[in-house]
Amino acid sequence: MPIDRMSAELAAHLTQLEDNGTAKGAESVVVAAHPPAGSSGPRFKLAGEGERAFIRMNSNSYLGMSLRPDIIAAEEEAAGRFGAGPGAVRFISGTCSPHVELEAKLAAFHGREAGMIFSAAYATIMGTITPLVTKETVIISDELNHNCIINAVRLSRPLDKAIYPHLDLVSLEKQIESAKGRAKRVLVITDGIFSMRGDHAPVGEIMEIATRHDDAFEENIVVIVDDSHGVGAFGATGRGTEEYTDSPPVDILVGTLGKAFGINGGYVVGNRVLVRFLRESAPFYIYSNPITASEAGAALKALEILDSEEGRALLDKLRALTMRFETGLVDLGFEVISGEHPVVPLMVRDTDRTRALVKHLYDNGVLVTGLVFPVVPRGDEEIRCQVNADHTESDIDKVLRVLAEALE
Repeated sequence: MPIDRMSAELAAHLTQLEDNGTAKGAESVVVAAHPPAGSSGPRFKLAGEGERAFIRMNSNSYLGMSLRPDIIAAEEEAAGRFGAGPGAVRFISGTCSPHVELEAKLAAFHGREAGMIFSAAYATIMGTITPLVTKETVIISDELNHNCIINAVRLSRPLDKAIYPHLDLVSLEKQIESAKGRAKRVLVITDGIFSMRGDHAPVGEIMEIATRHDDAFEENIVVIVDDSHGVGAFGATGRGTEEYTDSPPVDILVGTLGKAFGINGGYVVGNRVLVRFLRESAPFYIYSNPITASEAGAALKALEILDSEEGRALLDKLRALTMRFETGLVDLGFEVISGEHPVVPLMVRDTDRTRALVKHLYDNGVLVTGLVFPVVPRGDEEIRCQVNADHTESDIDKVLRVLAEALE
């Protein structure tokens, strides 16, 4: 049966996206990735661009793990032992020893009793929040939380939900007060690092507020932090926003293996009861294949590196490169949101100029991400740059030179 009438509606929607300038358009296709060599960091070749090589300043691979020979070798070794795919969901026969070992080591790394891995960090948030929401639960969420949190809240059907202005803890506390007498359980949910801006939640202060009001709720105030951009890239030892803000452990911590660890998958850590409950109730875990055993093997190697002197040296280098880039941008007259996290937003505050700068960078071999309305509010248009530890000072200086040429 043809679906011509629905297809016409879909085509009209796509045309509207294009007319509004909000369509994501064709995806760039990487056809080759070359590891660092000499004074140059990794370079990437794209379909249709011939031999031209690009510096990637829009990668979440903050520690440069994905191209390391030892990470690749760990993945290949596990693939040789367990095969290319799991062949089943976890509760049937898809659990392999690297999955179990990785969960235990992630829990230990974060100082928690237990952990569990999902196919992706997006699935982790969706699979963690929705089973914890009852008809007597109020959800309180930062307005700039990631899309995965927004959709998990939409799917959850709580008693009520409240959105507080970005990082406005006075408003957060008022929302907690308003839930008293109505809710048995309150979920306070925030990103650790906000991916568009590179700023961080004051997790220690949020925990202090939650602790102060916890006795008013029969089933607690539960603080959930998605620190996917923080773990491995933030804090003295890469333990993320908790470490950076000197916060006590949050109740539920979500992380990803797909950013600083350079692999794939997501995870949650918490107490044993929580994790056992989620294994029995999270549909995104129960009915989806896990990451492969080979990916788990690679993640174990990445975690071993991070939790070592070598990992701390990588973090020191990442912070130094981030500072070099931020300082260079400011010296050129650009506005940035300053911070230690390697997401460096170049605030352009104009749609046409943002697009022109993105094109100029691309034409000169630099990949960045331009963010314009409605992805960000009007006046907050930006270029999100992301520094990685396998960049070099030469790479950073080249990007700054390209931006200086744009100004000229």
